[in-house]
Amino acid sequence: VSTQSTWAGKGEYDKFYPKKGYFECRACKAPLYSAEAKFNSGCGWPAFDKCFKGQVVTHTDDSHGMRRVEITCGSCGGHLGHVFEGEQLTKTNERHCVNSVSMRFVDADIPAGMVDAKVI
Repeated sequence: VSTQSTWAGKGEYDKFYPKKGYFECRACKAPLYSAEAKFNSGCGWPAFDKCFKGQVVTHTDDSHGMRRVEITCGSCGGHLGHVFEGEQLTKTNERHCVNSVSMRFVDADIPAGMVDAKVI
């Protein structure tokens, strides 16, 4: 099952940069990312440089001679995308490359207790 169009830049939230609000898991509605954490990475997918602490889980795959770090929802385990580090695109040095279909934007105040943090 495809999670987003195979053509980068076609996702619902690729070129969407709200000033406030947050993004939640489309499956279970758990808060994942603040609007403030979203940035234009130029990769054609929605990108964030940090997530809400404890809301995103990583799974490292070192097979095939390369390292890929999958990110999933910390509440339901749904696939979100992958996180990359070392690109020097932001101060956190992380790029969460997230499938638009895995999240939904919420135009509301960030839920109490949610704090932005690096995942790696």
